[in-house]
Amino acid sequence: MTDETADIKAIEQVVATVQRTQRDRDAEGFLALFHPDALWTTAHGKVLIGFDAIAEFTRAVLPGATWDGEVTYEAVHTQFLRPDVAAVKVRQVYRSAAGDTESAPLYVMTRQEDGAWLLHACQNTEVRVD
Repeated sequence: MTDETADIKAIEQVVATVQRTQRDRDAEGFLALFHPDALWTTAHGKVLIGFDAIAEFTRAVLPGATWDGEVTYEAVHTQFLRPDVAAVKVRQVYRSAAGDTESAPLYVMTRQEDGAWLLHACQNTEVRVD
């Protein structure tokens, strides 16, 4: 397995962990995926700068979140900007009785000295079907 292939697998695992922690409403598991200097923009456009802001928002919102469907996350394209920086296009689908909705997050991830990939600058964008 090449280093790039191993990195893609590790990145896909982070995306899978985003899915699991969102479904489980696991704020601490979700927060463990973030770089300390991360930037996160929510699906509703709230900009959170730095881990503390992301943590405060996530701990307040995620544990009590309610929904009647299921959400899936899939890394559909990974582009390495540098060997330790990747832009990851994610397909997020929320399936519910009211119908499916889709989002197209972009995660800029950085590889740490220990080899772990962390979310560093992320934008979640809802896809509107006309």
